[in-house]
Amino acid sequence: MNKFQAMEVFVQVVDTGSFTRTAELLNLPKASVSTLVQALEASLSAKLLHRTTRQVTVTSDGAAYYERCVRILSDVREAEESLSRMRVNPSGRLRVGTPTGLSSEILVPALPAFFERYPDITLELDSTDRPVDLVEEGVDCAIRGGPLFDTSLIARRVGIIHFVTAAAPSYLARFGVPQHPDDLARHRCVNYFSAKTGKVHDWDFNRDGERIEVPMPGVIALNDSNAYVQAGLAGLGIIQMTDYLLTKHVEAGRMVPVLPDWVSDPLPVHIVYPQNRHMSAKVRVFVEWVSELFANHPQMRLGARPAFAGQVAEAA
Repeated sequence: MNKFQAMEVFVQVVDTGSFTRTAELLNLPKASVSTLVQALEASLSAKLLHRTTRQVTVTSDGAAYYERCVRILSDVREAEESLSRMRVNPSGRLRVGTPTGLSSEILVPALPAFFERYPDITLELDSTDRPVDLVEEGVDCAIRGGPLFDTSLIARRVGIIHFVTAAAPSYLARFGVPQHPDDLARHRCVNYFSAKTGKVHDWDFNRDGERIEVPMPGVIALNDSNAYVQAGLAGLGIIQMTDYLLTKHVEAGRMVPVLPDWVSDPLPVHIVYPQNRHMSAKVRVFVEWVSELFANHPQMRLGARPAFAGQVAEAA
């Protein structure tokens, strides 16, 4: 038995709660995963996992051994990478979860510079507005906007997102320009709903200490940010979206900001990764590169102000 491999397999089984998922993530036959765990238990003379037809759970002995394994595996990888970082560039497959709009508008256009710097990394972008389970789905790290609720993840704040309320000129010509958030009750709005919960997001507005949070009437709701912007461009209603997605459309006259004196709550942007995993060299350089990218982006950098503040919309 390869004790090091058996420990890796055992840790992955505990993380995913599944022999099948572990086999997929480690590219091993399921029978090999089961054999390695059984051999590990035999060598330790201890039962590490409870197995049923529905689930796999860790025993008390297994939980204690798991913590030791995580530390040992982390130390081994750190020792290997401390030697290799000075001789070779980071390499290998790196899977990153990213929101769709941020991926298409900011991340992908900047990737030539990333690959120029790190040519030996193979990048897989899981672009979705759905929050991914990093361990279950084999994602090394993820970029997330908004508050963080998963305490099992390590997070590094790298930017901020501001929102703009806007509409197509054709919509404003037909329905007029709202002057106050209360006016939106008489308008059509494009709603955005959570891919995880299905809940439609309310809109929030702030001005001089006054805060308003209201549900928006609408005939359509979407859960993809790029499709959401397209709905606004089509004149389906007023939208509230990140300024980095709307800037080019506002500057081209395809969208017009409304309610410029009312600001929506900004959201922090973090890169997250599992805390029970050593940060590999490829994850480390990607985190640093994204931090640098956002720090130089006029709308993503920490301390940036919302775009188009003070602009006044006029109906066409």
